[in-house]
Amino acid sequence: MKKILLYILSIVSLCGVIFLGIYYLTLGDKEGEVLESKKKNPNVKTARVVANGDILCHDALYYTAKNADGGYDFNPFFEYVKPWIEEADLAIGDFEGTISDKHPLAGYPLFNAPIEIADTIKDLGYDVVDLAHNHILDSGLYGVKYTAKTFKDRGLDVVGVHVDKKRSEDRVLIKEVNGIKIAILAYSYGYNGMDANLTREERNNYLADLDEEKMKEEIQRAEKEADVTIVMPQMGIEYELQPTEEQKILYRKMIDWGADVIFGGHPHVVEPAEVLEKDGDKKFIIYSMGNFISNQRMERMDNKWPERGLLMDVTFEKSNDKTIIKTVKAHPTLVYSKLNGRCINGIALYDYKVMILEDFIVGGKHRDKLDEKMKKKVDIAYKEMMEHVNLKW
Repeated sequence: MKKILLYILSIVSLCGVIFLGIYYLTLGDKEGEVLESKKKNPNVKTARVVANGDILCHDALYYTAKNADGGYDFNPFFEYVKPWIEEADLAIGDFEGTISDKHPLAGYPLFNAPIEIADTIKDLGYDVVDLAHNHILDSGLYGVKYTAKTFKDRGLDVVGVHVDKKRSEDRVLIKEVNGIKIAILAYSYGYNGMDANLTREERNNYLADLDEEKMKEEIQRAEKEADVTIVMPQMGIEYELQPTEEQKILYRKMIDWGADVIFGGHPHVVEPAEVLEKDGDKKFIIYSMGNFISNQRMERMDNKWPERGLLMDVTFEKSNDKTIIKTVKAHPTLVYSKLNGRCINGIALYDYKVMILEDFIVGGKHRDKLDEKMKKKVDIAYKEMMEHVNLKW
């Protein structure tokens, strides 16, 4: 009996030795494959960029954000999106409105937000702020300068206005991210007639409009100086779910001139994506990213689309001095607004939360924070948004 047991133990031990030998040989092969892959691609670099639609401070938002001490705190509005912004290598926000210490706070039609919104945008992890929009002159040329200075004082870059040098002499903003040079340009179709208060020279010097000759020169310059170019144009028809022919023609021209990615804005609703090919490489257009946060609620607008938006998520890859768009993702967003029991001047106030819907659909990490009614709303919004964007990368 003892001999049989010893025999069995010997066989088990031998099998174990053979198994371990095979395991380590296989492991060695896998490590060898990884090392070989690294040898083949020693200089592969990646940069993940996120961008979103309008941060639009209607008066209802800053009423809600107001504290007992008279200050403002917008951070709670963005608690669910902060991790997404922070995780990106480069985050671009679109702030629509102005910040001016010489003008009263106001929402539509002349937007002027509390300075604390800039603190929140900084705290969230943004790196660049797009100021090319039709409300940038709402507090005059002084407001343009003060808004840009407010963000720059917090270490953020701005695009879409030119306050340090005139447009014809200004540099293209290029952010070097993980060894990849990313150029960012932004343009607005107009300024709600407020530019009539400027001289022609002031308009040419301070603002980035859709002058095709200037845009072509700037985009071509960006293509030479950077590895990839992102353009953020603002045009189209408000609340229209499809781009105009003018948008399609101009944005495709921008790709021809050298842009790699177009992040469109202005309509306050999301418009679909388009993937193009140029010289064998894929290029990307999203015609409108919609609103990121605003008071354009379904209940107020009788329109479900303005409370929806996108967080665009693009990864660039550089290898051997060639940079391509590796991946593109569109993350649908929704502004959750809930009455909070407070009132100012007879106006009922809401708590606002921007939600990345992937976190709230079935399986999402915040699903349990929703009641049944909101779960249904989230599920419908996510499905409709994904179908509408129609991103096929």
